[in-house]
Amino acid sequence: MSNKRSFLISSLKMGVATLSSRVLGFGREILLAQIFGASGLTDAFHVAFRIPNMLRDLFAEGAFSSAFVPIFTQTKGEGDEKARKLLWSMFIVLLALTGVISLLIIFFAPEVVALMTNELFTKDKERYEITVLLTRIMAPFLSFVSLAALFMGVLNTYKMFFGPAMAPATFNVIMILSMIFLPNYLESRGLHPISSLGFGVFVGGLVQMLIQIPMLKSKQLLQYAGVKLRSPEVKEILKRMSIGTIGVAATQINLLVTTFLATGTVVGAVSWLQYAFRLFQFPVGILGVSIGNSNLVHFSESWKSGRKQEAINGLQTSYLTSLFTLIPALALIYALAKDCVVISFERGAFSAKDTEMVMAALKAYLIGLPFYGLYKVFSPSFYTLDRPKIPVIISSIAVFVNIIFCISLIDQYGFQILAFGTSLSMIFIILVQSVVLTKVLDLRLNFFFPLRFFKISIAGVVCFYATTWVRLDLFQPNYDTVWLTLVAFSTSALFGGLSYLITLCVMGDYKLVAKFFGRFLKRK
Repeated sequence: MSNKRSFLISSLKMGVATLSSRVLGFGREILLAQIFGASGLTDAFHVAFRIPNMLRDLFAEGAFSSAFVPIFTQTKGEGDEKARKLLWSMFIVLLALTGVISLLIIFFAPEVVALMTNELFTKDKERYEITVLLTRIMAPFLSFVSLAALFMGVLNTYKMFFGPAMAPATFNVIMILSMIFLPNYLESRGLHPISSLGFGVFVGGLVQMLIQIPMLKSKQLLQYAGVKLRSPEVKEILKRMSIGTIGVAATQINLLVTTFLATGTVVGAVSWLQYAFRLFQFPVGILGVSIGNSNLVHFSESWKSGRKQEAINGLQTSYLTSLFTLIPALALIYALAKDCVVISFERGAFSAKDTEMVMAALKAYLIGLPFYGLYKVFSPSFYTLDRPKIPVIISSIAVFVNIIFCISLIDQYGFQILAFGTSLSMIFIILVQSVVLTKVLDLRLNFFFPLRFFKISIAGVVCFYATTWVRLDLFQPNYDTVWLTLVAFSTSALFGGLSYLITLCVMGDYKLVAKFFGRFLKRK
């Protein structure tokens, strides 16, 4: 099987699995909005959950995965026993590091919450105390999700994509069940019903890690091969992680500042941003992460094997595939932003005012959607190229500029500027990374701007206007009932999506559509 075809199929498999997880995650957010709305208590949960989530960027999806996968791929080529030894060694290292950090979060939860929030937030005693409690309950989630990411990275190098990508779905199932069954029980025990979210995160993270163990067993990876904590491979992973820590630290400072600024605006702002970001993450999680993870494995394998031109071709395939999927997603969601929010959240405790606020934040996030997808492709590639400092430096500069931007404008434009600033910083990162990659890989301008790039862009514009025309002219801006909105949304999205594909085919690029869909269906 060709490298390009292998990449497309693995991306599709991960996309299908991730879609299942994101649908369940979406269901989780819908249920959360219906039961708890957008209030001071949901702000408490989102602030508390952000603490382990910030650190997972270092020990899970972010710096660790980028540092670990290329080195494990190379080690695997030197023998299964050496690969097992590296797996067990990193398991011990990660468990120790994240375990200590989790304990520190538990002991110093009041100080951590106070650091992350505005004085207006901490003055509300009930909200502050619930935030501290939730922080302590969810602290071990950091260890669970970090080890789950370790297992996923290992399994991906063995070309197992679907199963590991399904593991996060179990987390969402546990969260949904906790919101359905735990609130009344916890309230009868003297705890606030929103504590059910904290216990759901704890158990869900644990299950997400444990469910991958049978997959490791199927590859004979659970056989104990000894531990060598000071091996060159472990040292190199930690070295790369330490470099990545600078970039992650800059990003986390950005999150701390934006959380602090949001808690100082209006009650519900943290939740509005979170709900909007959840909608925004839906396409990024399904498409961007799947393509990025698949690219990391295939790019690392080709580059480390000395097939450099094949690696570059694969990187361009990842780049164009990311644009092919995320540009129409941007067009559809932006045109149907209000429909997305109404269908997803506007019921129960979630009001029409909440809808307007979430929609405003969502549109600001969407501006950077294609660039988020490219970030998942470009940034890990620098680790394979042994240039880990480059994305760190670029991200640090972008974060600094974003913080100044948000602090300067938040009083004038409100909490929405935080979402807009996030998008602008991501655009800056990708533009600079593209320039650096051009020099490092000796790329020409047509690597980034082949004819297919312009075809995808034109098709995206057609998709947006076609979707808008159907939604506003045929159905009118009517949001009286969720079902009517759902019919209008579905019809408009279907028409917009078809117009995108038809436009590509008319411009003679039917091969791209066939490659993305046809080969996968033929394989099935």
